Amino acid sequence: MSSIDRDTDRSRLLARRALVLGGIKLAGLSALVGRLYYLQVVESARYTMLAEENRISLRLIAPSRGNIVDRFGVPLAVNEQNYRVVVVSERTHNIQETLDKISRIVPLTDGDRRRVLRELHRKRRFVPVTVRENLTWEQVATLETNTPDLPGVSIEVGELRHYPQADATAHILGYVGAVSEAELSGNSDPVLSLPGFRIGKAGIEKFHEKVLRGTAGTSQLEVNAVGRVIRELSRDEGQSGREIQLTIDMALQRFVQERLSQEVSASAVVMDVHTGGIYALCSHPSYDPNQFTMGISAELWEELLSNPATPLNNKAVVGQYPPGSTFKMMAALAALESGVVSNRHTVFCPGYLELGDHRFHCWKRGGHGTVDFAGALRHSCDVFFYDVSRRIGIDRIAEMSNRFGLGHRTDIDLPHERAGLIPTIAWKKATLGKGWDMGETLVASIGQGYVLATPLQLAVMTCRLANGGYAVKPHLTKQIKTVSGEQTAWPGIGVKKENLDIVLRGMTEVVNAPNGTAYRSRITEAGYEMAGKTGSAQVRRITMAERNTGVKKNEDLPWRERDHALFVAFAPIQAPRYACAVFVEHGGGGSTAAGPIARDILLETQKRDPGRAAVAETPPPSGTPEPRG
Repeated sequence: MSSIDRDTDRSRLLARRALVLGGIKLAGLSALVGRLYYLQVVESARYTMLAEENRISLRLIAPSRGNIVDRFGVPLAVNEQNYRVVVVSERTHNIQETLDKISRIVPLTDGDRRRVLRELHRKRRFVPVTVRENLTWEQVATLETNTPDLPGVSIEVGELRHYPQADATAHILGYVGAVSEAELSGNSDPVLSLPGFRIGKAGIEKFHEKVLRGTAGTSQLEVNAVGRVIRELSRDEGQSGREIQLTIDMALQRFVQERLSQEVSASAVVMDVHTGGIYALCSHPSYDPNQFTMGISAELWEELLSNPATPLNNKAVVGQYPPGSTFKMMAALAALESGVVSNRHTVFCPGYLELGDHRFHCWKRGGHGTVDFAGALRHSCDVFFYDVSRRIGIDRIAEMSNRFGLGHRTDIDLPHERAGLIPTIAWKKATLGKGWDMGETLVASIGQGYVLATPLQLAVMTCRLANGGYAVKPHLTKQIKTVSGEQTAWPGIGVKKENLDIVLRGMTEVVNAPNGTAYRSRITEAGYEMAGKTGSAQVRRITMAERNTGVKKNEDLPWRERDHALFVAFAPIQAPRYACAVFVEHGGGGSTAAGPIARDILLETQKRDPGRAAVAETPPPSGTPEPRG
């Protein structure tokens, strides 16, 4: 083959290769152009939206929590400005030096420093980190003055829940705290995930959490590729929580709390017998809910938990105790309504009643002689109620007690209410797998044995006795903004007026008859007189040997072995308006420990007359409830 032919073949081969390579390049270019067209034209709307979402950051704004006020508008729970100092790491030359300068103005613990450094390490350098919260105005002013020497440090303003009445309202209001993992996982509201957001943990704060919380606002922020905020585009403040007005009279609440403070452990409830509104609900000792707002220290928490007087417990609502002789009105009404016992029934009390080979003692060793229903209440004669309860049985007593609010929750607007216990034959069989003994009926008739009640339940019972037999229920919420939360009409319990009058006469004589058990605790001021019933509940068993040698006096016993002291009362006698229940834990005798407290409380209540604003709008029910059956 000649050289010319070889050159020609080589040229053709190069041309073919060039053509193939050119085709490949053209195909690649076409694919690139096509892809660009697809992304920029066909998918233009989608990527424009994504780019816009990357540019705009939507952030939640925590709503202001609703205030809580008393019936007259006195603030009980409010929001205060919370000044906090924050630092931005990228604007600080030396973070340790900056923290040292801050600590000269605002004290910082080693824990504060470790937390700040940890958060600075975890977050981006331009994100502010809180150094300290709840600064005083003097601290804020000093920090602002020293701003030139504190690069990267600034002051932010938030909200902090504050309770002006502190310990006087702790068991009613509760407190707020950080959202737990369990609360976060069980709730779809996105505002709960905000850093530092707090919700109700106890009391009214917890019961009305959704109403008080409000709804979150939103802020549209323009950010760059790394998330730095450029500017705010729009802002919606959301909806603040609604204000809640309670039935509490703060001045009366403070008076009752201070009166109880003279005891080791006590509780009291003051109610309107017609509306069910609670004017005071106190448990002593108490605690300061403001200490929980920013997170309580471990030392203080342990101190509260280890206190034998249980300051964290709302004894008026969760405390379950034997009601003692304050329960005798239920046994009396059950006997009168049963028809088994005449209203003229009398019993001779020699100081005991024998049942089989067992002797049930009266509190008075020598006995009370012959007594009727009113006299048995006046003297608090145990033997009389042993006798009538033996005739009617435990189930009749339980049924009457249930009508008056015992043995089940009252549905008050507070969390964690306890139901107490009113035993029956069926209850013991189902719970303990044993039959009922007659001796247990005798013991239950005087408020001992299995019988348990809360001070709130005893207050409700007293209201239903005093108002003529209407099933009033307790409540703390008067209104939420302009929506009234008070009920004014109540169904009748179904007891005969003549039977109720016998019991009320006995309660009147307890306090106002010279030989009544609470005569020394009577109100002597005309027009303010009260009726009531004493109660002492044993917490230890008295042996026969001790009875023979002489029962030890309460003051000679250790505090935990002393009787509980109780007193229930209503006033004024002629036109009952207010009911009160007082419980003094291990206080001794009801007439000596609880009676004087109830007297002082009801006298102060009537002089203040917190129900005056409700008299015109809520008249007492008229007529007599129809008896059942």
